[in-house]
Amino acid sequence: MIIVTGAAGFIGSALAWRLNRLGHGDLLLVDHLGAADKWRNLSGLSYTDYLDKRDFLEAFHEGAFPDCEAVFHMGACSSTTERDADYLMFNNAVYTRDLARICAARKVRLLYASSAATYGAGEQGYSDDPGKLDDLRPLNMYGYSKQLADSWLRQEGLLDSAVGFKFFNVFGPNEYHKGSMRSMVLKAWEQFRDTGKVSLFANHRDGHSDGDETRDFVYVKDVVETMIAAWKDPAVNGVYNLGTGEPRSFLHLVQAVFKALGREPAIEWIPMPPELRGQYQYYTCADTARLAAAGLPVPRTSLEDAVRDYVCNYLEKDCARLDAARD
Repeated sequence: MIIVTGAAGFIGSALAWRLNRLGHGDLLLVDHLGAADKWRNLSGLSYTDYLDKRDFLEAFHEGAFPDCEAVFHMGACSSTTERDADYLMFNNAVYTRDLARICAARKVRLLYASSAATYGAGEQGYSDDPGKLDDLRPLNMYGYSKQLADSWLRQEGLLDSAVGFKFFNVFGPNEYHKGSMRSMVLKAWEQFRDTGKVSLFANHRDGHSDGDETRDFVYVKDVVETMIAAWKDPAVNGVYNLGTGEPRSFLHLVQAVFKALGREPAIEWIPMPPELRGQYQYYTCADTARLAAAGLPVPRTSLEDAVRDYVCNYLEKDCARLDAARD
């Protein structure tokens, strides 16, 4: 059995989908569905059982699921603007640490989600060198909760048998439920659908042009391939960046969306809210040297190809299905 937490979420559901296609149907999916629509991400998946995250940890600690061979812990609050520090502390840091302890005691392989938000504004660069972990200064409580989980696991020696992934800007199918944390690809597609144009933040910094803020955008399909490869190689342990190593601007991203739609770009520049400026990452780029040295696949789908696949094979088709259902 393989356990996937956060299985109804964005990356968790994409991972479960890929595991199914590799012949793994004996999955335990763990999440907390609540009243949101993310349950839809479970539709079409093949799995043995489902358990609420509030019940899973205790059951696993008490010896349930004795045939478990791996836990992919994708469950977390991913909102960089979440203000409830107690919630983030428990949900992202304490839960991950406690799960890692159980996995180590049971000799079960753990692969979990860290985040590039741990790098803050990038003053220390974007190297995943373990010796630089304590130098990082996240800009928000979300990033801090992820860094704390990494630090705790390292301090307790739990990273000797686990793998963490510092996800950069992941985008792709099944992210519709993420609210303000949806990728700019999805937001741009929605804006064009509704208004015929896309709004981007104007750059308020001297010497910078509008839209030149850059991110390491990485397609979710590439992300799950790297995670699965790490699971299959027991020699791979520690925390790794998971990005392309090739930063692209938001302008390039939106231009790729318009190209996928076969339309000329129509972009409106709007001021960045002052409250975001102090905790905004203007540049991110994964240092992928350790990932490559470990023999893991570095994501290589180009931004243009990934956006085209997402827009044409998912967003446009989903929209067509909804329109047909309304008719």
